[in-house]
Amino acid sequence: MEIIAQTKSVRISPRKVRLVADVIRKLSVKDAIKALEVIKNRGAYSLEKTLKSAIANAVSNAQLLEETLFIKSIDVVEGQALKRFHASTRGRIHPYKRKSSHIRITLAVKPTKQVQAAAKKEVKTESLKLKAKNIEKKEDK
Repeated sequence: MEIIAQTKSVRISPRKVRLVADVIRKLSVKDAIKALEVIKNRGAYSLEKTLKSAIANAVSNAQLLEETLFIKSIDVVEGQALKRFHASTRGRIHPYKRKSSHIRITLAVKPTKQVQAAAKKEVKTESLKLKAKNIEKKEDK
C-alpha cells in the first residue's frame, strides 16, 4: 500500500529542495525526520512538513503503524515561476524568475518475510494458470 502527500507552490527553488531530498530518499520515516530536524536548509522545513503530512495520512486514513513505513519516492518538480525585475542603471531593468516547487512524497510499508513469501506463491500460481490457458488455446486451434 502506498500513501501519498503533496505540497504545491513552495517558494523555494526545486534545485535547492532536491539537495535535501537526496539525503532522505529510501530512509525509514523516523530516520528521515531526525535528519530533517538537523539539516539547516530552507528546503528541509518544507520536506519535513510534507513528510509529517504523509505520516498522518498513513496513520489516520490507512491505519498503518509509523514504524512499518519507509520513503519509497520523493519527487520535486518545478512549479510556477513569478516574473520579477531588478532596477538597473540608466532606467533599465533586468528580469529574473522566482521559482517554486511541487513536492510529492510516497510512503510504503516495509515488506516482511511472510508477506514476501505469500506474494511469491501468488505469482507462481498466476503464472501457472496463464501457462495452462495458453496451452488450452493452442490445443483448441
